[in-house]
Amino acid sequence: MKKITIIGAGAAGLMAAITALESRSDVSVTVIDKNQRPARKVMITGKGRCNVTNNCDNATLINNIPRNGKFLYSAFSRFSTDDTINFFEKCGVPLKTERGNRVFPVSDKAVDIAFALVNKAKSLGADFTVGEVDKILSANGKVLGVRLKDKTDIFSDAVIIATGGMSYPLTGSTGDGYKMAKELGHIVTEIKPSLIPLVCHEGFCTNLSGLSLKNITASFFEEGKKKPIYSEQGELLFTHFGISGPLTLSASAHLRYIGKKNYYVIIDLKPALSNEKLDKRLLRDFSEEQNKDFSNSLDALLPKSLIPVVVKLSGIAPNTKVNQITKEQRNDFVTLIKNFKLHIIGTRPVEEAIITSGGVSVKEIYPSTMESKLVKGLFFAGEVIDVDAYTGGFNLQIAFSTGVLAGENSAK
Repeated sequence: MKKITIIGAGAAGLMAAITALESRSDVSVTVIDKNQRPARKVMITGKGRCNVTNNCDNATLINNIPRNGKFLYSAFSRFSTDDTINFFEKCGVPLKTERGNRVFPVSDKAVDIAFALVNKAKSLGADFTVGEVDKILSANGKVLGVRLKDKTDIFSDAVIIATGGMSYPLTGSTGDGYKMAKELGHIVTEIKPSLIPLVCHEGFCTNLSGLSLKNITASFFEEGKKKPIYSEQGELLFTHFGISGPLTLSASAHLRYIGKKNYYVIIDLKPALSNEKLDKRLLRDFSEEQNKDFSNSLDALLPKSLIPVVVKLSGIAPNTKVNQITKEQRNDFVTLIKNFKLHIIGTRPVEEAIITSGGVSVKEIYPSTMESKLVKGLFFAGEVIDVDAYTGGFNLQIAFSTGVLAGENSAK
């Protein structure tokens, strides 16, 4: 009987357990997690809806993983997004594809995805143990099992570390896997928050808190560089501290030196209109309301809460009649609308990150098996590895694909 111990009952750990148990009949799997309820982090992903994967090909998957994407080629070849979709639908969870090829359960309930993983693992005979692993036992370059904090030893032929990163610590992701990997000689790259809201210098963000800008273009720059680090059209959300929303979260994966380098974002509030067309639009709006004050003439152009901010930034007195605004003032206002600038001064705490960037060095993991190159019988799956992707279901797909490889090969 081949014995496998999996540390972490999240997306990666559960998929590893399922795959190992389906690989052969003479295998036993023990899944150890700090929580009474497995898959806690899965239940809060996608704002409780769970963006399961992205309905795209493998090349697109890798293009959406800015950090060590090519390392995952074998994992995605073995278990693709189509495989993920088929898996959950066979488990009785119908899925749907939404904007940006994001895949969600038809029910819009993340709990359905969590239950599918847990119930499948349990039906195959996985044994769930509530506990906290203190260390991985090893000798002569091979794993022997794990020791829990209560000094209980669980012996096994293979150990899979699927502990997640350091984001959402209330779900149990507190960086334990990094510590265990280091103790066994693995390099762990610098851990940073990724897919995280950004803190801005501008105090007016507080006044805009809750405002969601859709179909805008946001371009993120490093101070002194002409080419944007990241530029995309989509949705951005103002918060009391700065900005969040899909565009911000994806951009944060590129701003790797916040605190050491200065960054800013330029928001084009009207990307569908050229400067010339926007100027004509303004002229038309002004001609219809010639005797109105400037501050009362922008309701058709901008969200209500944004108007006082842009009026102040324009330098045009709020009570200026629109028929008194000069061509130069109008041109400057068009430039402001097309180049709304915010200075980024930091990120929110790592606990608020959707994922963490950094982890166990991919140079020390076999990409075709997820086994450690340093310790025989030790495998890694999910966020504990030094890979991270944009929002859109890509990170969960990484968890599922690496989980499958780790589970399959640990059972051999």
